[in-house]
Amino acid sequence: MNFESIYKRIIYEDNHILVINKLPGEIVQVDKSGDHSLEDALKGFIKERDQKRGNVFLGVTHRIDRPASGTLLFAKTGKALARCNDLFRDQEIQKTYWAITIHQPNPEHAQLHHYLVRNQKLNKSFIYANPTPNAKEALLNYRTIGKSDRFHFIEVELITGRHHQIRAQMAAIGCPIKGDLKYGAPRSNPDSGISLHARSLSFIHPVKKERIEVVAPVPEDVLWNLFVTLQHQKGTP
Repeated sequence: MNFESIYKRIIYEDNHILVINKLPGEIVQVDKSGDHSLEDALKGFIKERDQKRGNVFLGVTHRIDRPASGTLLFAKTGKALARCNDLFRDQEIQKTYWAITIHQPNPEHAQLHHYLVRNQKLNKSFIYANPTPNAKEALLNYRTIGKSDRFHFIEVELITGRHHQIRAQMAAIGCPIKGDLKYGAPRSNPDSGISLHARSLSFIHPVKKERIEVVAPVPEDVLWNLFVTLQHQKGTP
């Protein structure tokens, strides 16, 4: 992986944490595909940049689906990792996503409450309206914030962090995310990614105890650029 690309995509870094803008198609950690991971690439980048002799510590605090993009938080010390894990567990990190959907949600804004069962063999989550064995509760808030001739722009506040949660829940209301063949989109995106972007994270720094808000630029794409333009017209960052 190109270290220059990594350097340009780092949104925030100090001695304790690092936030990078993940690209569509990158995997966070090594999986059965055997593909090079962003975690390993970042370790290599830090080792070379800081001329470290030993192993580089870098803790994965959360994950983003491989075809999605956006803000990804890593911990650079064991202390920061433990505290970040607590923040995610206690739902004290605010996660905002942007998505492009094929259909307009009805209503235009709502809270979605489902139960998700993950099928590891299929790498897919299945939705249930009521509590089900092995299911995990899934909560999110969404609102429609713009549209083009063919697509709709959605902002999602993710309350719980379940496997494929946004993808499964939006598909359950008839609004699959653009490019997401697994959850009902009719066509893939040219880059094989999906139009789901982890736009921002807001949290209390695990060590400094000050509020941090990080925002990830959207992928270079005509529709995403239109999304950003519409938000700027509304005065939204």
